[in-house]
Amino acid sequence: EIARGEGDNLMKKKLAFYWASSCGGCEVAVLDINEKILEVIEKADIVFWPVAMDTKYKDVERMENRSIDFCFFNGAIRTSENEELAKLLRKKSKYMIAFGACACYGGIPGLANLFDKDEIFKEIYIKNPSTPNPKRAVPKEKVRVKEGDLELPKFYDVVKTLDQVVEVDYYIPGCPPPVKIIEEAFDKLLNGKELPPKGSVLAPMKSVCDECIFEKSKKKISGIKRIHEIDRVENKCFLEQGIICMGPATRAGCGAACIKAGMPCTGCMGLLPNSRDQGAKMISALASILGIEEEEEDERKSKELIDQIVDLVGTFYKYSLPAAIINRRVIKRRR
Repeated sequence: EIARGEGDNLMKKKLAFYWASSCGGCEVAVLDINEKILEVIEKADIVFWPVAMDTKYKDVERMENRSIDFCFFNGAIRTSENEELAKLLRKKSKYMIAFGACACYGGIPGLANLFDKDEIFKEIYIKNPSTPNPKRAVPKEKVRVKEGDLELPKFYDVVKTLDQVVEVDYYIPGCPPPVKIIEEAFDKLLNGKELPPKGSVLAPMKSVCDECIFEKSKKKISGIKRIHEIDRVENKCFLEQGIICMGPATRAGCGAACIKAGMPCTGCMGLLPNSRDQGAKMISALASILGIEEEEEDERKSKELIDQIVDLVGTFYKYSLPAAIINRRVIKRRR
């Protein structure tokens, strides 16, 4: 429903933006829509955006429940502060939107699920040669000083997606979301018409391959190489050249921008519709073009090809490990 104020003026929608565990690129992407932001401001007021305006958490706490129309939440859930704000903004918002790959699928921060908290702290604060730390100190949640207690948010052992913590209404993928996708999302959400079905991904239903400037590869490949190992990258399907391109397993919406710039897709737009696991989908696509002619070759050839992939998880789950079926490394601990 569209509430009306005095006269015929439409009451503006209320928007919130929040930055959890991410690089901040999604915050900049909102401004990348350029003059389109003026149309957004005509239809909506931004009531909470810590990176751009001086609004405190206590200001949000004082807001009425469901008083925010749309909350654009970017970043994964890495700390207790991230989770606390996700739950607070969910309570205060009519619609919660996972904005960007980190909120939707865990993003690059989600690769930390290959390690636990202790391993991460040891690598950053103790083993890192550029961090002098003779006392081998690591962050603590609470430290007492003469002025009182200093507190830090709890650093979680695993990275979670936004919808693993709170209910999410819409998803806008990308690292960051492409300008066109953001513009279309604002149009759909702020035009006063019927909203998309709950749970919708506000991006095309097709794959990056459908947007690619090259024809789909039908050629069998006998080996896998990284792009810097190719003497000359040809203007044809990367997979046909033995370079892993995540296009067959990645949702469209970016206009195949990386491919047009001479780089393979790395998968930032996330899972295809009706796909449960992006990495498994890509492994299946890759298996269909491997040049294995005889059954007895299968095991040997498969192992050789796997050995040629330098970083299995980083290649197939660069942006989606926390959303995967197996979403973290199983760490064996001594009893």
